[in-house]
Amino acid sequence: MDSKPRLAWRALASAFAVFLLASSSRAAPTGDLGAPIIHSLGSPKAPVTVIEYASVGCPHCAAWANAVFPQFKAKYLDTGKARFELHEMLTGDPDLAVAGFLVADCAPKDKYFQIVEAIFADQAAIAQGGGGALFKLAQGAGLTRPQFQACLTDETALRSLYERTERDAHEHGVEATPTFIIGDQKISGDISLDTLAAAIARARH
Repeated sequence: MDSKPRLAWRALASAFAVFLLASSSRAAPTGDLGAPIIHSLGSPKAPVTVIEYASVGCPHCAAWANAVFPQFKAKYLDTGKARFELHEMLTGDPDLAVAGFLVADCAPKDKYFQIVEAIFADQAAIAQGGGGALFKLAQGAGLTRPQFQACLTDETALRSLYERTERDAHEHGVEATPTFIIGDQKISGDISLDTLAAAIARARH
């Protein structure tokens, strides 16, 4: 990646420096900032919940989201057979992961997955395009430019994102993305629909 988009990206998000400092010091999560934020799709009455630990900065997560998630959604979420939870991680490109989730979490609740899916759909181009590319997605979700910039420079939100992702990963033993938890099963990697279907079937018995 060349330097110009990277510099422009960081100019729009001075809070990234806070994140990088925090991640290098590996400070222990403290207080309520580490409380999880649950983002879900599908019926809460579904018999099985599929949890994915993923990052919008992770290429493997994007590959799974683009190739497998639409099939999974049609077969399980749209039919009420499963519920899906996305747990945010900051793997892959940390700048994109932090910026993407700060904006998605800041957007109206019903626009969260719209932003996440849009980042996954064009991940490399958005990383290259920096803040301008991400703003187009935010604008499509109803955020104005001042709101977008406020989302990126909210240091409390940034610290919360860092602390809760660290705590969540530690408590559930997640070391890579994507990682899926279905019942008592933990599976890492960009798994196929058949592998996911088998895990869902086992969780129902």
